[in-house]
Amino acid sequence: MIIITGGSGFIGSAIAWRLNTQGNNDLIIVDELGCDEKWKNLVGLNFRDFINKDDFINKIDSGFDFKIEAIIHMGANSSTTEKDADQLLRNNYEYTKKLAVFCLEKNIRFIYASSAATYGDGSLGFNDDEKVCQSLKPLNMYGYSKNLFDTWAVKQGIVNKIVGVKYFNVFGPNEYHKGDMRSVVHKAFEQIMNTGKVKLFKSKNPNYKDGEQIRDFIYVKDAVDMTLFFLDKNDRNGIYNIGSGKARTWNDLVTALFNALGKPINIEYIDLPEHLVEKYQYFTEANLGKIKTAGYSNPITSLEDGVTDYVKNFLLKEKYLGL
Repeated sequence: MIIITGGSGFIGSAIAWRLNTQGNNDLIIVDELGCDEKWKNLVGLNFRDFINKDDFINKIDSGFDFKIEAIIHMGANSSTTEKDADQLLRNNYEYTKKLAVFCLEKNIRFIYASSAATYGDGSLGFNDDEKVCQSLKPLNMYGYSKNLFDTWAVKQGIVNKIVGVKYFNVFGPNEYHKGDMRSVVHKAFEQIMNTGKVKLFKSKNPNYKDGEQIRDFIYVKDAVDMTLFFLDKNDRNGIYNIGSGKARTWNDLVTALFNALGKPINIEYIDLPEHLVEKYQYFTEANLGKIKTAGYSNPITSLEDGVTDYVKNFLLKEKYLGL
């Protein structure tokens, strides 16, 4: 049996979908559904049970009697603008520590979500060497909460017994509930359908023209496959980047979107909000050397192909993974 925390969320539900396609329905989904429409991500998926995230941690504390093969811990507050630092520490740091200790005590495979937000402005590069965790300076509290656990795992000497995956800019089906945290692909799709144009932030960095700010975009199907690569490879541990390994501009991204929709390119550049100026990343690119050395060799979907699949097979059809 595999437990997926955050299993009704974007990447968590996509992981459940992929496991279902591989014939694995012996899953427990752990999450908190709240008042949005995240529950729709679960429709069409096959799993044994759903457990509220607080009930689950209570079960961990009191003794969980199921035979668990792995816990894939995707559950987190992923808002990069969240201001409640204590809530982020409880949800992203303390909760993860408790699950890690439980898994190590019970000899359960533990894979958890870290984030490329830990890299901050990228001045120290995007190398997933565990030795650099303590030197990283995230630009927001979300990134800090993720790096805090990475650093704790290194200091505790357990990072070589678990797997952390640092997601870069993931986009794709099942992100619809995420509000402001949705990918620019989804936001821009709505803008194009409503107005025929896309708004992108102007650059405040003289080294980058408007729309030429660069990100590592990865399609969710690839992010899931890279994550599940570690499921049954107990000798592959540590922290790994999950990205395409090829940075592209925002202009590239929305151009792919306009092309997938068969519409003329129409971009308006708007001012970057003042509260984001000091926290804005102008360049991210996953160094994939480590995961490739570990044995991952699947081809990674190009930005254009990922956007096209997302648009034509999901957004235009209002479909979720699993349906």
